[in-house]
Amino acid sequence: MLIFIVAAFLGALVIGWNLYYFKIVKNEHYGYPQEWFPSVSATIGDRYQGRSFFQIFIALTSPSRLLLHAFWYVLLARAVPRKAKALFWVGFLRTWTCGGWVYVTSGDDHDVHDIMMILYMLLTVPYMILLVKSCDKSMFTHSARALALNKTRRKWVSALFFGSIPPMIYFFINHKVHKVPGAYTTYAFFEWALIVFDVMFDSLAMVEFKALDLAIIPNKADGLRS
Repeated sequence: MLIFIVAAFLGALVIGWNLYYFKIVKNEHYGYPQEWFPSVSATIGDRYQGRSFFQIFIALTSPSRLLLHAFWYVLLARAVPRKAKALFWVGFLRTWTCGGWVYVTSGDDHDVHDIMMILYMLLTVPYMILLVKSCDKSMFTHSARALALNKTRRKWVSALFFGSIPPMIYFFINHKVHKVPGAYTTYAFFEWALIVFDVMFDSLAMVEFKALDLAIIPNKADGLRS
């Protein structure tokens, strides 16, 4: 999943930077040189070349993203069944809203794109909090030290995620309301930072998932009949 996500965002950025740079850094108030770095929405949705590349690679992450929620449920269901169910459904809805802002671009319908993005960010709050609180060392069988370190990492990454939101909103208001030159570029950096922190948070699951043993075993009776 991590490889496809990085490829999707980075690939769309590289395509946009090389094929239509001046178009994706331009907004309703300013263009280059006042604005010189594209927002996430402009990168993934403004032009078909980057949009198509991005959407194809994000589609490839869907199975692993859904499995992520299923694995968390399996891992936590016995120890904290209520939190496990809540985490599963919050994660599922979060994935669904992700599809909303990925496949309904700002060029298709700006309002729907923004609403889905806002819902995704709002659902990220309980998602991260539930995971940080649920990843207790008593629930797993492997290294308590590694789990404690990973929990600390989760707290730092979630703090960076939430800490990036206020300045992002501040610079967006400066751009939208006060029409400050360069404000949208600064806003774009915080928007990209949210993507990085989001991906980092989910990638930390590799530590906890070492407690899972998965096996696909053929049905013995079917094997005998064949």
